[in-house]
Amino acid sequence: MEPFTFASSNTLDFPVSIRIINLEGSESPIPFSTLIDHPKLKHIGSNQSPHSELYVTVQVWAGSKPLTVPVQTAYKPFRNERKWNEWLTLPIKYSTLPENSRLAITIWDLSPTGGPGAQGHAIPFGGTTLPLFDGDNQLHKGRQKCHVYRHKAADGNDDSKTPAIIPKRKESSKNGGAVAEDKDGEELDRMEKLFKKHEMGEIPRVDWLDQLVFRGFEKRGHQSGTSLQAILQRKRAAESEAFKKASDSKETDSSQESGPSNFVLNVELPRFDFPVVFADHEYPTPPISSLQHLSSSQSNIVLKPPPEVHFGPGINGIDDGDEGYAGQLIQVYDPEVGAKDNPAESKHRRLVRSQHRNGILDKDLKPNAKVRDELNLIMSYSPTHTLSPEEKDLIWKFRYHLTRNKKALTKFVKSVNWQDQAESKQAVQVLGKWTDIDVDDALELLGPTFDNSAVRAFAVERLRKADNHELLLYLLQLVQALKYEHISPQPGHEVAQDSSLAQFLISRAIDSFTLGNYFWWYVMVECDDKSQDQGQDNQAIYHKIAYDFMTELVKLPDGKETRRTLLRQAEWISILSKISGEIKESNESIARRTERVKNFLADPKNELVTIDPPLPLPLDPSVEVIGVAPEDTIVFKSSLHPIKVAFKTTSGRKYPVLFKTGDDLRQDQLVIQIITLMDNLLQKENLDLKLSPYKILATSTTAGLSQFVPSMSFQGIASKFRNNPALAYLKQNNPDSQGGPLGLRKETLDTFVKSCAGYCVITYILGVGDRHLDNLLLAPDGHFFHADFGYILGRDPKPFAPAMKLSKEMVDCMGGSSSEHYRQFKQYCFLAYSALRKNSNLILNLFSLMVDANIPDIKLEPDKAVFKVKERFHLELSEEEAIRALERIMDDSLSALVPVVIDKLHEIVQHFRA
Repeated sequence: MEPFTFASSNTLDFPVSIRIINLEGSESPIPFSTLIDHPKLKHIGSNQSPHSELYVTVQVWAGSKPLTVPVQTAYKPFRNERKWNEWLTLPIKYSTLPENSRLAITIWDLSPTGGPGAQGHAIPFGGTTLPLFDGDNQLHKGRQKCHVYRHKAADGNDDSKTPAIIPKRKESSKNGGAVAEDKDGEELDRMEKLFKKHEMGEIPRVDWLDQLVFRGFEKRGHQSGTSLQAILQRKRAAESEAFKKASDSKETDSSQESGPSNFVLNVELPRFDFPVVFADHEYPTPPISSLQHLSSSQSNIVLKPPPEVHFGPGINGIDDGDEGYAGQLIQVYDPEVGAKDNPAESKHRRLVRSQHRNGILDKDLKPNAKVRDELNLIMSYSPTHTLSPEEKDLIWKFRYHLTRNKKALTKFVKSVNWQDQAESKQAVQVLGKWTDIDVDDALELLGPTFDNSAVRAFAVERLRKADNHELLLYLLQLVQALKYEHISPQPGHEVAQDSSLAQFLISRAIDSFTLGNYFWWYVMVECDDKSQDQGQDNQAIYHKIAYDFMTELVKLPDGKETRRTLLRQAEWISILSKISGEIKESNESIARRTERVKNFLADPKNELVTIDPPLPLPLDPSVEVIGVAPEDTIVFKSSLHPIKVAFKTTSGRKYPVLFKTGDDLRQDQLVIQIITLMDNLLQKENLDLKLSPYKILATSTTAGLSQFVPSMSFQGIASKFRNNPALAYLKQNNPDSQGGPLGLRKETLDTFVKSCAGYCVITYILGVGDRHLDNLLLAPDGHFFHADFGYILGRDPKPFAPAMKLSKEMVDCMGGSSSEHYRQFKQYCFLAYSALRKNSNLILNLFSLMVDANIPDIKLEPDKAVFKVKERFHLELSEEEAIRALERIMDDSLSALVPVVIDKLHEIVQHFRA
């Protein structure tokens, strides 16, 4: 097929318009004898002059109902012809037009005595109804010739009696004259269509050829002994012969004519560069929350009486099926019908809840064995599982019995109808009797689906029992949870009064400098986020939180000094941002860029050579820096040209930091935080996999710091060593020729095997993509780790990427896939996967709190982010089945050929870039 370019009507945000050009045609004057018998006829304007003043009204109809008020042409006197040449704009846009839209065009005559269909002193001269869309659902455009029906107003109905375009009928071949006249008419129709295409630019203009065609057409008309207008009138008279009466027997009351007249109204519709095809508005799918069954209190709502319905012409009501157009009731799809509750189910739930509303007998209710199994199954559901109405009723019935089960609290909160004041009041009382819950359940209660202040306050009370080290693991998500608190963005309200979570975080942040340091920078990044996804209200909320934090901080004895330290950190970041931005934008060589940075850092004016008093590093507040070492500065070759700066610390060591501008590090910061959390979870299971998550801190939406860990990429190692490069690299740094495994120190190989297992499992669960040998790093002491987390949750820019990055270089360093060390590696993978599956609820809840954090890969599909992580846990399988599934994934990744080809191509590309 040839390419067809078109636009859809629902995107055409322009008002409907039409140009009324002129009226063509004539009719024989009424005989004087008729005027004498009917004196009222002589007062009609068109009976007095063939060029009397007329005006035109246009109205949009659809479904046999008017959609707009009529729009009228201005008064205009005529001399030789009835020509308006006026554009009319109708109060409706093309984007809202239905498919059966049509223009009801009525020409009005003047008569002081009135007449049939009169509106004041105006009577219909004639009417015509023009569809806006043709049979192919394309919008009509350009000039249109509309048949006028004398003495009739345009009806605008779907089955209009005044159609502007009359369908052609096959003429009988018995009458030779009729056939000859049809041939002339067909030729005229063909020429008219060609003239219209030529006028609209669809036929190329050739001046000399166009003039020949026009003269030939006029000559043919003269040879036939009549003008073009007379030929058109004769053709139309032949088409409407079945509808018209003979001219010699013309009736006095012309309003009885039912067919088209000799009059034609020329109009023009707007022209567009492309065809416009009808497209209706598609309603979005109702949200899942609206499809859930209403709870007992919501089913108590008294429905209002149905609104009174006024049926348009052509649509019959309930009681008038025998009148008019019977059987034309129109059925309209209601997109909200899916949100309606079943009245029978609502009544049932209301009755069930009413039995257990007061709770007098419920306190002693105990489930039998069967019900206990059902409750245990419900308690095992993941946080993303939606409870059925029956399950909610069961939990409510045995709520007092479940208060001893810490895992049942979140399910109980989901079962309560918080819109019902009596039920919510009793639920709050039950909350006070509940046993202590785990942190993962408390984090779930702070998510976006729980907005009851009492529930959120209960979760905060659980967090108060966590120490600073544990709280730091969840601090990034808790700062995001402030978006779901009932905090007013209006000035004059203290956030501590509006939000128990805000009050808790501020109180803990001012008591611990480490917590306060990270809390301050997390809030500052949210204040810096000016994207549309964040919104002005959220910005105002975080500005208020930052202000209240500083206000509470200065009330402490050493609070002013702490505040001054945080401001010094901000100044220090701005100085580094300045030089980093200049280096990134310059077009100099790497050597020249490095020299510029060294000179900048060594300049005493920038106050980086000596930092007095020592400044806690924002990236790691436990480290205090006293100055910079300019000689250790490196500018990297990548597109953003990050800068490595080494700082002298109070301990006498150097702390290398990588500073980058032009990139949003919040996604990398999230991944590193989750890896740090998983490392803590594994160590609680007595499984130390030697993970070394380096620190990352986003200081704004376009800049950040990261810890620089001395290491070498697998790509760099492979270019330096030929055979078994990773093993050769470790042998060079940790040789052991006296019986060590593979010629290595046992601790080094053990560290490598464990860290490979930990990172393989964690990056698989997080769906880290774009894995190649350049972002697989190896430290001299055997610590293996990943870098660059620009793709997570299963996204990968390369096709056929494996679910887990397990390269041949990693396995060869362990001694091959049949070695004892590789079998030990697989055992570590299975142990780590099982341990993390036990804590899947905590990890899923942390991701649910980051749904609105403006993280790139989460923002793409925020409603699916948590489910993508859940899929990697395979919670529907048993532990043994899940481990077998993981083993298949590992085997497939090791034997896959595509990753090897991709790594080779990546090496070639990087070689040319260098």
